Amino acid sequence: MTQKIIAGMLLLTLLRTTLAQAQTNAANQPPTREKFKVYLLMGQSNMAGRGVPEKEDKTPHPRVFVLTQSNQWQVAVEPLTLGEKKKTPGVGPGLAFAKIMADANPGVSIGLVPCAVGGTPLKRWVKGGDLYENAVARARDAEKVGVLSGVLWHQGEADSGSQTNAESYGDRLTKMIADIRADLNSPKLPFVVGQTGEFNYTRPGDPQPFARLVNETLSKIPDTVPNTGCALSKGLTSKPDLVHFDAASQRELGKRYAAEMLRLEKAQQKPARLKQAESGRKLLKQ
Repeated sequence: MTQKIIAGMLLLTLLRTTLAQAQTNAANQPPTREKFKVYLLMGQSNMAGRGVPEKEDKTPHPRVFVLTQSNQWQVAVEPLTLGEKKKTPGVGPGLAFAKIMADANPGVSIGLVPCAVGGTPLKRWVKGGDLYENAVARARDAEKVGVLSGVLWHQGEADSGSQTNAESYGDRLTKMIADIRADLNSPKLPFVVGQTGEFNYTRPGDPQPFARLVNETLSKIPDTVPNTGCALSKGLTSKPDLVHFDAASQRELGKRYAAEMLRLEKAQQKPARLKQAESGRKLLKQ
């Protein structure tokens, strides 16, 4: 009799463990496609993240997911970007951005697709470049389960050391935005760029003499390219290396990205609401 009781207890424990694991697995999976908004994270190290993670960076949001390097979705915590050779992963703007987007869209989950690689120039991100092609491929994988809803871009430091690169930055970035929209069959895909740190203006030795020019160019992208926004870097602070944003500034930058993305999404939704209102007025007149 005792053996039967022990066996029963073991079976009950196994069933409870199996059920708990099933519930955990279910919670870690993104929702149906129409309720899953996906955003690409593109650029160099400040998008990849170098801030030292703190408690809130390790605190997940139940509706925020990240696509791993092995193309598996999992609940997102910092660091989001893993696999960079000889790099120490850290906090970027992505998670803070996604948490705000999730809170602003009840019932919708947010998926992040990290593509950023530290130290990379724009020439690797234009059509035909290795990082461009990788981002497009990852976006297409993500689109199998979610709706591609926007791009976050943070890059420019690598192009701030050359006057030629800095002066041509706007034209080259504009062409890249057009190309990625075309390749992903999304001509109005929201695209938010982020300014590099203002601390680049006064770094010892002036390794980025054209950082101010690149930032001015980034701030003017919304004036010339439809459905774009710019997250300004004013007041943000760096780590002691004077290269990367600290964790607090990365979270603030993520908020600024979210504010711009929400503005763009609201603008895109406005025509639909106006059409509905016009339709309603016509019905009332009949």
